[in-house]
Formats: sequence, C-alpha cells, structure tokens
Amino acid sequence: MDNSRCPDHGTGMLAQTRIHGHGGPVMHPVVKPALRRGWRDRNTVQFGMTPAHALTLGPVATATGSFLDLLDGTRGLPLLREEGRRADVPADHVDALVERLARAGLLDDTRGGGPAADALREKTDVLERLRPDLASLSLLTPEPGGALARLAARRALRVRVRGAGRVGALLASVLSGAGVGEVDVCDVGRVEPWDLAPGGLTTESLGDRRDAAARSAVRRAAPDRPPRHAHAPGSGAGEPGLSLVIFAPRDDVAVHAPDPFTAEPLMTTGTPHLYAGVVEGTGVVGPLVLPGETGCAGCLDRDRTDRDPAWPRLVTQWRSGRSRRVGACDLTLATAVAGLAAAHALAFLDGGSPSAAGTRWEVSLPGLDWRPRPVRPHPECACGAAGREKREHSATDGGTRATMAVQRPSTKRRREAGAARPTGTWRAHV
Repeated sequence: MDNSRCPDHGTGMLAQTRIHGHGGPVMHPVVKPALRRGWRDRNTVQFGMTPAHALTLGPVATATGSFLDLLDGTRGLPLLREEGRRADVPADHVDALVERLARAGLLDDTRGGGPAADALREKTDVLERLRPDLASLSLLTPEPGGALARLAARRALRVRVRGAGRVGALLASVLSGAGVGEVDVCDVGRVEPWDLAPGGLTTESLGDRRDAAARSAVRRAAPDRPPRHAHAPGSGAGEPGLSLVIFAPRDDVAVHAPDPFTAEPLMTTGTPHLYAGVVEGTGVVGPLVLPGETGCAGCLDRDRTDRDPAWPRLVTQWRSGRSRRVGACDLTLATAVAGLAAAHALAFLDGGSPSAAGTRWEVSLPGLDWRPRPVRPHPECACGAAGREKREHSATDGGTRATMAVQRPSTKRRREAGAARPTGTWRAHV
C-alpha cells in the first residue's frame, strides 16, 4: 500500500538556486512574518521572541537594517538590488544578506512552493482561513516556500479515524480544519448525548449514525471541498493508500489495552497508525506505530505481560465483561487529547518525527502533567521492530541509541548546533 505523507524538503541548494534565479522563477523574499523583530542594540537584530525559534543577526549596518523592511515579498532580486543601490547597499551585499537570511531559516518566498502551492494561492478564501497554520509551518520549515508547499501537500493526504466519540470526532474535525484533504471516520451505533462535544458532534446529530454524523462534522470543519480522487464511486479505480490511521475508541478498555489483532491489517500493509483516547480520567496519546520500525500494540502487550504476570488475566476479564455505556471522559481532557493527537498526526504527515513514535503519552486528572512511557520493540513480537533496532544498535558499535524525543539536548549539542549556523547568526538566549 502506498503510504504517503508530505516530503521532507531540503535547504541549501534549493534556497541558493532560487536566490540566484537558476532552474525556476526568482524568489520574492520576505522575512518570516510569524517572527517578531526587535533590536538588541544598534547593530544586532533579534527575530522571534520564544527560545524555540528566536535568532539574532549581527553585526548589521544602519543601511542594511533599513533594507530589511524591503524584504516584504513584493519584490524579486533584480528590484531589490535596484532599491539597495538607492539606499547605498551594494548589489553583492543584497545577495549576501538574502542568502544569509535564507540559510538561517529566516526567509520565506511568496512565489515558492511549486505547482501545488501555486494552486492553493489561487484559492484566496481557503488560504486566508489557513493563514495561522501557514505561519506556524513557516517556523518549522527552514527553506523559502517550504511552508506553503507542505500546507498544499496536506490536501492530497488521506487519513482514517476509527472512533467517533468525544475524542475521535473532534480529532477528525481538527485534521480536516488544518487542511488534510480527506479524513474518513469509522464507527458503529448512533449518536448519544454523551458523545457531543464542541467542535465534534452537535445536538442536531443526536440519534444519527455516528460515522455519518462525524463525517458531517469533518465536512463542516474543512476549509475547502476535498479534491476528487480516482477512487470515487463508479470510477473503477483502486483505493489509494492511507497516509495514517488513528485509533480513537470510545471503549475505555480499548484505550488502556489496545488489541494487537485490530491493527494486524495495518501491520501487514505497513500503514502507520496512532492511538489516542481517554480511560478513567487519564488521557492517552500514542504510540505512533511505524510498522517494522517502532514498538506496536503487540510489543506493548508483551512488555506488560513480562512486568505483570496477571496482565493477560485482567485484560481478558475487562474485554469480556459488561461494557460501560458512559466512561469517565472529561470534556476538557478529551479536548486536550484530541488536540495533542492531531498535532502529533500533523507533525508526522508533514514529514517530521513526532515524539509519539514509540512513546505513549499519558496525563491524568487533576494534575494534568503529561508523562512519556516508552513502547519499546519486543523481541517476541512478530512486528520485527526489535530485530531492526538490534541491527541499528550493532551498526553503531554498541553506542547508545536515543529513542526518546523528550530528552533535551545537552549543552555540548547546543554549542555544536550553534557552531553550525551561518556566520553572524546564532540562537538567542531569551
């Protein structure tokens, strides 16, 4: 199965090629509007406020500082060189400044992103609605034009959410509202009063089929009608691959102890899948399973059995017992879980590696302190991830393999990262 997600774009040559006008239209640079600008002193300018994204640039001459205001996306390089000449900034200084800002990840390109981005620019109403998402992506995408390219690429993605309760319906709507082109929802039964939630199922859907009501919520949230695919009814074409499947069950046992059997078809086809839900006042997001690469539901089940011999007996009782009609699924907690799960899903779909990969994040009321619980590949699980991990471990000569994205980089790594930045740009200490 073709499991597609947005490509991870490179920097360097792309930015340099577009700056100098080879192999495509000349870029129209703009200093990323998402970053606020301030002067630390007469010769040092800071872009951004928060520690995650703030950068400083210096030394900056007075004329060059004034020239920064011209980088607003309305001018190409030839016109910028002409404007620079009038402001006593030589053409070679203009080129050097633009390239320096681009390499630092501070520039966007109002004409970049490729054909899909151009098509999205023509949908003015859609793009205006997605402006906050585009601004956020610009902070995560270093290359000019890359943010709009990723946003446009979401329109071609296909996600399925299994579960249309308080978490699942809202999660599906959030993904649709963020620009994912096709979000399908699967569930059984009819909408009950306790399924309703702001942003998810509404009072008008009471008594309707859950899956149909959730799909209606997805359509309402979408900024645009989803693109037509070749698998439309009557087309005779095969179904395209799913980019991601999300398990968001209403049953609390399925949240706490996900059944490996339900994910077997996805493991066979290599389809990435993510777990999310609420059980007894505890929110759960993860793991994000990359079949054959990260720990899966089977690995989680076997690890629990190793640590607690009574685990299989308990799970059997829970699954065979009388199911609850209403679980302890606080509205605020369900909303938080849906939001975090959607964020992890989008990070993956956009080509990143979210911390939910191989990790189960849990948060309980009333403390609301998210805790990571690793889901390590189990050697007895048929998924094969343990064998891959062992091979990678051997390839590094026994070195420690960092699998927890929650670990903060060491001081040494931060220094190395700073040393790799272009001359004159560095991470701000704020």
